[in-house]
Amino acid sequence: MATDISDNTANILLQGSILRSLTKIGVPVILANLLQSGYIMVDAFWVGRLGDKAVAAISVSQPIVFLVFALGIGLSVAGTTLVAQCIGARLHREANNIASQVFMLALLFGLPISVGAYWLSPWMLRTLGTQEEVFPLALSFLRVIVSGMIFTFGFSMLQSLMRGSGEVRIPLMITLGTLILNAVMDPLLIYGWGIIPAFGVTGAAIATLINQGIAVVAGLLVLHSRHVVLKVSFRAMKPRLDIFKSVVQLGVPSSIELCAHALSASGMMSLVAVLGTAVTAAYGVVNNINALVIVPAIGVSIATATLVGQNIGAGNFERARAIGRLSALISFFALTLVGVFAFTFAPDIVAFFAPNQTPVIGHGERFLHIIAPSYGLIGLQMALSGAFRATGRTMTTMTLALVSQWLVQIPLAWGLSHYTSLAVSGLWYAFPVTNLLMAVVTVILFERIDWQSSRLVEKSQG
Repeated sequence: MATDISDNTANILLQGSILRSLTKIGVPVILANLLQSGYIMVDAFWVGRLGDKAVAAISVSQPIVFLVFALGIGLSVAGTTLVAQCIGARLHREANNIASQVFMLALLFGLPISVGAYWLSPWMLRTLGTQEEVFPLALSFLRVIVSGMIFTFGFSMLQSLMRGSGEVRIPLMITLGTLILNAVMDPLLIYGWGIIPAFGVTGAAIATLINQGIAVVAGLLVLHSRHVVLKVSFRAMKPRLDIFKSVVQLGVPSSIELCAHALSASGMMSLVAVLGTAVTAAYGVVNNINALVIVPAIGVSIATATLVGQNIGAGNFERARAIGRLSALISFFALTLVGVFAFTFAPDIVAFFAPNQTPVIGHGERFLHIIAPSYGLIGLQMALSGAFRATGRTMTTMTLALVSQWLVQIPLAWGLSHYTSLAVSGLWYAFPVTNLLMAVVTVILFERIDWQSSRLVEKSQG
């Protein structure tokens, strides 16, 4: 029965309308990612009522959380790529073995990363220049969040593996369930109720930790059931050197790529934090908005990686190229429209997350006005990055990240803010300039892909 289901899914994704295939995979992924971003939005909504110090505490912690997450989550990129190509090549047993191995590796990486991040949290916050009035709140929040990173790694890995196999509805349902729980738990743990004490900012972190744990358990139960094609089993977790090498070769550059983004976020935060609590809070608020805005692009990128990977596994190279091109166009035009909306209603959007905080709203409105017109460029680049990963070209995406963040954005932000009359606005202008340059480079590299050399698995003859 499982083979029939997988064959039916593969037939839909490997032939016919590309737009239909992208929609079938992309829409549930976008919805799931919007719901996942709901964690941030719900936290921001309730914490915003605690004042600018509380908002700044979460803002200064976010780059560190992203960095810790990036250290281990690169393995999920390897898992998605290998599983997708195996499914396309009709190598279902090998897909199951890869899924089990990758999940095991995620847990093995996650535990020491969580422990190390917990003990290094004070040093990391000091390195970012966290102000003394914000430090205690930020430290408490950060330590709870990183303590549960093993759950975050676990669920992100299970989502990626299921998506690589073409299963996108189940991660959506799990995310919806945990988001509802998080929305109920947040105000209870932040403000207290009855016998539940008020934990303040830390309450948001506790709620997230609990719900990520629930999500991991739910994901494992699903992948042990008979209702899905992909299986994760403990027996298949016995280490295999060949899979381990493939995962490391694909996963390490992806982790470095994500770390480059995370460290650049920390670098930008260090430039922002010295400018005061209001600027720091505004930067965090707009980053939250940006994270929500690019969720559709992330969904298209994931759908692109799944579809391109499966079509490469099946030997449909021209279809794989066409998928990348169409997904890039969709992302560009969709996020451009979102950027127009964000530009038009910038003051109201920022005020929603920082009510009655006039200095924060002023700085946030300026930042959003500058970055919003370049949202389409971000979408284009992310869609094509999904295609790169599906072909195993994680070194390419890693190089693009390192160049864009460390050779372009941060030096540009420093120069414009310190050596021109733009001052604080110079930090914000570095974002759209970087987006434009890297979008052009990404398109050029995509058009030069040798698709025939992109298959990482041998196609089944069955």
